[in-house]
Amino acid sequence: MPPKAPIKIFSGSSSRYLTEKISNYSGRDLGNINKLKFSDGEFAVAFQETIRGSHVFLVQSTFPPADNLLELLMMVDAAKRASAYKIVAVIPYFGLARQDRKDQPRVSVGAKLAADMLTAAGIDRLITMDLHADQIQGFFNLPVDHLYASSIFLPHIRSMNLDNLVIASPDVGGSKRANTYAKFLGVPMVICHKSRIKANVISDMTIIGDVNGKNVIIVDDMIDTAGTLTKAADMMRDAGAISVRAFTTHPVLSGGAYENIANSALEEVFVTDSIPLKQESEKIKVLSIAELLADTIEKVYYYKSISNQFLI
Repeated sequence: MPPKAPIKIFSGSSSRYLTEKISNYSGRDLGNINKLKFSDGEFAVAFQETIRGSHVFLVQSTFPPADNLLELLMMVDAAKRASAYKIVAVIPYFGLARQDRKDQPRVSVGAKLAADMLTAAGIDRLITMDLHADQIQGFFNLPVDHLYASSIFLPHIRSMNLDNLVIASPDVGGSKRANTYAKFLGVPMVICHKSRIKANVISDMTIIGDVNGKNVIIVDDMIDTAGTLTKAADMMRDAGAISVRAFTTHPVLSGGAYENIANSALEEVFVTDSIPLKQESEKIKVLSIAELLADTIEKVYYYKSISNQFLI
């Protein structure tokens, strides 16, 4: 039996393009919410329909600017004050996730702060995808459904039928992810070891493993400036790789990322629509996560297992 509380799906302004697709896949109307703007930049959110006693799903990725996170917090607060039965934050891209620990003295742990704010605002559950650090799930004292783009990427990789395939990690931190892909596909893995002089600036990189005569696929959770990714791709082509492609979940793509990708040895870069692309690129291909999120929302609403969402 379905729960008595009706389901309602609402979108923040930054993820409207994705939430509309989620709504279409689920066969449910998208809820009506209004964002009121003042001349000084202040804004407020207001639900334009009753949500009293409803199971409310709020979809918003929290990429910069910080207004996206603030808007989600205000949506949660408004839903709580409007007597929603349950409030589920659906955050395809969880911003601040790179700030998951104190890696130097006197710095904030932004991911924990974001988790605390969402909890204080009143969410009952979180649905997110490919967190930069898995331990962020433990920052929440509530259920977290952590989805993986591998359930979309792996079938696509198999459909490409590439011979002499090798899975690569652009850094040591992503080796666990790459190793899981490699085991699932039954292919070798290589790692790029890099040293940074500061954030987004690489001083040195070394390839650990053999890519000569191989078709290489680099897997990662996000692309920011694309400096690491493109440098790794160029080095692999110089080391004898036949082709280099990348599958990365979140297309942050800041700074000179689009130019870096266009001028690199990368043949194709596959991303999801967790973040909207800022511009078109011949090399960048988008695989949608809307159906996966729609199915997860339905399963959460009907208290069904989501274990079959995980290929790895």
